[in-house]
Amino acid sequence: MSGRDDVVLRVVGTGICGTDRKILLGRFPARPGVVLGHESVGVVEAVGADVTSVRPGDRVVVNPTLYCGSCPPCRRGATNHCRNKRGTEVGVDRDGTYADHVVLPERFTERLPGVLAFRRAVLVEPLACVLNNVLAADVGYGDTVAVLGAGPIGLLTALVAARRARRVVIAESDPYRLAVAGSLVDRTVDAGGPNPLEAVAKAGDGRRPDVVFDTTGVTVEHALQLVADGGRVVAMGFDDGYRPRISPLYLTNHGVSLIGAGDYRADTFPIAVDLIGDLPLETLVTHEFPLDRYQDAFALLSAGSDSGADGTGHGAGYGAMKVVIRSDAGPMGPDGWPEVAG
Repeated sequence: MSGRDDVVLRVVGTGICGTDRKILLGRFPARPGVVLGHESVGVVEAVGADVTSVRPGDRVVVNPTLYCGSCPPCRRGATNHCRNKRGTEVGVDRDGTYADHVVLPERFTERLPGVLAFRRAVLVEPLACVLNNVLAADVGYGDTVAVLGAGPIGLLTALVAARRARRVVIAESDPYRLAVAGSLVDRTVDAGGPNPLEAVAKAGDGRRPDVVFDTTGVTVEHALQLVADGGRVVAMGFDDGYRPRISPLYLTNHGVSLIGAGDYRADTFPIAVDLIGDLPLETLVTHEFPLDRYQDAFALLSAGSDSGADGTGHGAGYGAMKVVIRSDAGPMGPDGWPEVAG
């Protein structure tokens, strides 16, 4: 530990993010050789002399989107657009949490309520991403919302949007993910059918959706075909190899807004900590692997994603939802996760 505001965190578990896989596949830029992992929870082991918000023994979740706090965007609250982020993104260009320990500045560790289990808290970071995008779309009570893709981010998006929207439809082609979605979302559509866009509109009581979230990173064109005139399309997924054909004239003539929300702001992260306990997330964390079996953990997710399951195609093969790599195996609590007093 080198800084007076540093926190040494013993990593308990880290969820595998789609970004992690895309880095490995060369579809998302990262520092060569970087230690991956950013959806992390753990226990504070040591703190610098100036740290006041956490102490050794505290259970925390990592906020991996670091920011400087002093550039013009940061000073106006837009920490997600910090001009000095290069070199500081945990698990992208700064070593991440697929490790036993990680050292971070104090303000990037968020203390967890004592009642919040690690198994649920590992979803805080992806939930913060979802909140940022749902807020950017300005989802309202009269809106019909469509979510393309029923992976963890797609399901979180549907659950959050459903707290405000008139109705929510989620579309997915993979049978496993579609079955999980059916247990959490009232309206689901098999996107592997002959007319998936028509089926989504029909599931929305015949209305084209006012808001479409592309959580796959490769279906923006489908989203633009699907959204109602005057609607909003939110590009959430990341895939550096995807090059959609978009007509500015189409956007203009149909009054469609294409939204890129970017990372979440610093003030969104504690909201995600508060909200995570209110969502039905028990079924999302489906598999756990010890750190030394990280290859098996990634392999479990590779079959589905590499076969082309993108929410609108005909891919199949997923057998897991959220996979967690466990850096610390004990002592165990009733849920099988390390139990440390909050």
